[in-house]
Amino acid sequence: MTQTATRVPLPLKLAYTAFMAVLVPVYWYYYGPTNFLYFCDVALFLTLAGIWLESPLLISICAAGLVAPQILWNADFLSNMFGVPLVGMTDYMFKHENSVFLRGLSLFHGWIPFLLLYLVWKIGYDRRALLGWTLIAWALILVCFFLMPPPHPNPGLTPVNINYVWGPSDNVAQTWVHPYAWLAGLMVGLPLLLSAPVHLLLMRLMPRAA
Repeated sequence: MTQTATRVPLPLKLAYTAFMAVLVPVYWYYYGPTNFLYFCDVALFLTLAGIWLESPLLISICAAGLVAPQILWNADFLSNMFGVPLVGMTDYMFKHENSVFLRGLSLFHGWIPFLLLYLVWKIGYDRRALLGWTLIAWALILVCFFLMPPPHPNPGLTPVNINYVWGPSDNVAQTWVHPYAWLAGLMVGLPLLLSAPVHLLLMRLMPRAA
């Protein structure tokens, strides 16, 4: 291994693996396997592989895809604490009918972008990341749109409208545009507006992967 490929501390690897060993069975039990089609959950698995393989490409793919939306999650969570949610994406964290334990596990949304930035700083940023994440995101969007449940008035813990393929609400589909127009907008807009700016910033600020 090169020097840059041996910089992920073993305690970090073990701690992250222990977290995943708890999260995966718990999420599977309460939410079912389709929950792992969310962008963030897919990235959790890629990060797990990335830290053990010490793969700049896998870590960079996750950073390109997750840093921007998860920082938005943080901002919405903090604003929600003061009763003024920005976009409502963390409303579920303040519903007392949801298990405190489940909500606690979901706090990974808060720290995962900073972990990914740390890992990229340690092992370098791979310039192929944007393309890699775009292809993964497109595949997930298409699967969720055509095969997974649409919004439902009372979804409970059942994952619906996974990755917002039917609009911003889990309770009702958006009606602003045709569903296929929304789908196309996601496939173009997410990489262009969220991933590409992060990709360009990381290329400029982070060391290049060997």
